Amino acid sequence: MKNFTHQYIPNTSISQFFKFEQLGTTYKTEVLAGVTTFMTMAYILVVNPRILSNAIFQEQPGDLFNQILIATAITSAFATALMGVISNYPFALAPAMGLNAFFAFSVVLGLKISWQLALTSVLLESVIFMGLIISNIHVQIIRAIPASLKYATVAGIGLFIAYIGLSGVPEAPSNGAGIIVASQATLTTIGSFKHPATLLSVFGLLLTATLMVRRIKGAMLWGIFTTAVLGWTFGIAQSPEKIIALPEFPHALVGQAFIGLKDLQPDQLWNLISVTLTFLFVTSFDTIGALTGLGQQAGYINQKGELPQASKSLLASAIGISFGAFIGTSPCATYLESASGISEGGKSGFTSVVVAILFLLSLLFTPVFAAVPAFATAPALIMVGVLMMSSVQNINWNDIAEAIPAFLVIVTMPLTYSIAEGLAIGFIFYPLMKASQGLAHQLSKPVYFLAAISMFHLMLKA
Repeated sequence: MKNFTHQYIPNTSISQFFKFEQLGTTYKTEVLAGVTTFMTMAYILVVNPRILSNAIFQEQPGDLFNQILIATAITSAFATALMGVISNYPFALAPAMGLNAFFAFSVVLGLKISWQLALTSVLLESVIFMGLIISNIHVQIIRAIPASLKYATVAGIGLFIAYIGLSGVPEAPSNGAGIIVASQATLTTIGSFKHPATLLSVFGLLLTATLMVRRIKGAMLWGIFTTAVLGWTFGIAQSPEKIIALPEFPHALVGQAFIGLKDLQPDQLWNLISVTLTFLFVTSFDTIGALTGLGQQAGYINQKGELPQASKSLLASAIGISFGAFIGTSPCATYLESASGISEGGKSGFTSVVVAILFLLSLLFTPVFAAVPAFATAPALIMVGVLMMSSVQNINWNDIAEAIPAFLVIVTMPLTYSIAEGLAIGFIFYPLMKASQGLAHQLSKPVYFLAAISMFHLMLKA
């Protein structure tokens, strides 16, 4: 068997570094896995700048779209390559869905915190995250959070993202989907399907859903670009002037995280602390959850139920978040779409390196990505919401004390347009419900601490 393996694995420093022979993989397999993973998550190149450009701009929303796209690609490439080199796992990272929406709509637009200060918050969160990893405290903190609230948070973020995709004003320059629109009578209502942008978004939703049901690789990416091409063809959205161009350096974004504190007002101090803790909490358990799930699929979990290189993987994520804040984007995280590459046979960190290279190559096609309208990305947001909602099946709905806080987290995140508010309400209700069951003594101190700071947070907003 060893001789057979050597026929397919050249004895090079790269194959030795990534332990091809030990893992039983080849260059061909790793490259195919990397391409597959990239195709399934490349939609982030359009979706992330589309979301963040609502908040990160100089004179008007969207004027830094190209620079945010560049920052997204560079951050994804750096963090993914770092994951592959440090941990030798075939996992890919990019700015996390949900946290980008929290950054834009809750932090910057909701709390009126400048986007520069918001980037500072991301940087602070990453430093704390690294400290917790190095001191090995992160695991104890994550374990202290009730499982039902973790699952509810994932589902709530999914609904939040889907709501963003469904809403929007189709008449606006950004060409939102407009499937759900504002109403004076009922607050929200169904949009008009007479509007071309809304019709195309519905078409894109049906196409993307069909491709996903058929398990077509890169379903969301194909859905985005097919819808965009139709929009360009019928003149509903402006088509790209060119296909390939040299990328624009994100000079307006780089380093802003280091000067954001100058925008801090005394009355915003608690908001900054609250936002930083929310970023920390969500990125921590989101990353640990993704690593555990992917590790299970790839067969890396040992007999103790642990991921052998977990600390290295988490450290790569934390460094990636720091780098992303420096470049100018919201926190990144390990993507579950990495499972598609693993299913194609990816076993080593070389798969991640391939994904990173493809992210860098995508920089040449910035004009095409920048021309994609919001109604074309809406289907991808809705589908991400569908995937994230699957976590509700892990909540113990038979225990009403678990169900009530979980439900409140899920429903309040999209309705308040804030991940932080949903978490705060869940953290408050959970110990109250458990105390009503006579089980207050079973709760850990971190649970009460989270409830206390959550109450303080909501009181300050009153």
